[in-house]
Amino acid sequence: MAPPLELDFDSCYRAVSARDARFDGRFYTAVTTTRIYCRPICPARTPSSRNVRFYRHAASAEAAGFRPCKRCRPELSPGDPGWDVRGDLVGRALRLIDDGAADEQGVAGLAARLHITERHLHRLFVAELGVGPLAVARTKRLLLAKQLLTETGLPVTDVAFAAGFGSVRQFNATMRETYGFTPSELRATAGPPVTDATLRLRLHRREPYDVEGVFAFLASRAIPGLEVADRTSYSRAVPGGTITLTPRRDHIALDVAVADTRQLARVVARCRRLLDLDADPEAISEALGPTSLGPLVAARPGLRVPGTFDGFELAVRAVVGQQVSVAGARTLLGRIVARAAAPDGLFPTPAQLLETDLTGLGLTNRRIDTLKDLAARLAEGRIDLDGGQDPAEAVAELLEVRGIGPWTAGYIALRALRDPDAWPADDLVLKKRMAALGITDDHIERWRPWRAYAALHLWSSS
Repeated sequence: MAPPLELDFDSCYRAVSARDARFDGRFYTAVTTTRIYCRPICPARTPSSRNVRFYRHAASAEAAGFRPCKRCRPELSPGDPGWDVRGDLVGRALRLIDDGAADEQGVAGLAARLHITERHLHRLFVAELGVGPLAVARTKRLLLAKQLLTETGLPVTDVAFAAGFGSVRQFNATMRETYGFTPSELRATAGPPVTDATLRLRLHRREPYDVEGVFAFLASRAIPGLEVADRTSYSRAVPGGTITLTPRRDHIALDVAVADTRQLARVVARCRRLLDLDADPEAISEALGPTSLGPLVAARPGLRVPGTFDGFELAVRAVVGQQVSVAGARTLLGRIVARAAAPDGLFPTPAQLLETDLTGLGLTNRRIDTLKDLAARLAEGRIDLDGGQDPAEAVAELLEVRGIGPWTAGYIALRALRDPDAWPADDLVLKKRMAALGITDDHIERWRPWRAYAALHLWSSS
């Protein structure tokens, strides 16, 4: 049985008693009398302090024999933003598990992606979470399955494979063993039947959340032929189909139309990163509010740093966007997508871009050379922009690419690597905004470890 993590008991219990939404996703409350674990915001009566245990991760609670609450639904919790701040091996491994790496490649493949041994990875997970990466991956599968069974009419067989299970028998046995009920028994509370190929899931977020700012940012940069976006929705091509994200009162609605639902876990994880749903606006405001950015933070307390659906795609955006307007970059990127003619209208992979003739699209020869060099390094595995590589190492590798300097590498780190402290050095707009606000360069260091959000506040104020 996995031991509880060493969380501050009194602070956690106060958060649970107050149903403090700031702590949602940061820990889970397990009740020894019911053998159920809940989110801090659970509407059920607060249990006696002598009957509760606190766990850092849902997998830790499940390993200790607790089942997820059907009222507060732990599968809807936002992610813990602390892992992005740390950016360490466990944090990167959790991101890859969210992305489906453990389901596709096993724990051995996950460890190889991080360039460490399987034993060392297991040791790190047990030290941090009380359970190994296999248990974390299993909990992720179960919670996704629970959400699909509750919110959709997807057949149980399809749910099993969409959640990452190898067979329906394994799915049924694992759910009964872990949760004490079968998928069919849970289906009694399912939503209305799905009448077409589209699935709709709820992606919960931390409030406040700057919906208009995020969707406007994505809309202004939407690539023709790949994305369609405005201030009220965002759609794009994904492997095997399309997705649409639409803001609702307290969540983002994700509509997925794909031929192979086994990609669903990856789609959900990447949409969460694209919209920066797991950020901690309270911590960011507390850090940046007292600085020279105070008025900007007060005006937009829910500001987010939009991420990307694909790391290589974002890196190409950054290179193409060097010294051109946002509208000009969109045009060039649309031409690249059209020329590459990738299947399903997707953005080309590094290997596909290497085979694509980029002349005659309006790109300079130097820019083409940079894109080819970048694509070659990603195709060879020297650079990993989707979570497997330490952000500092990835930036160092990016700076080795001909034509990529500190601004481009910083922008890629900010949006693709999800480094909350990334700063696009020498950005002309940032310099102009800082000058207009009377902010000197020495203030940049005072904005750590949230300089990425400082950059967005400045960009958004222009």
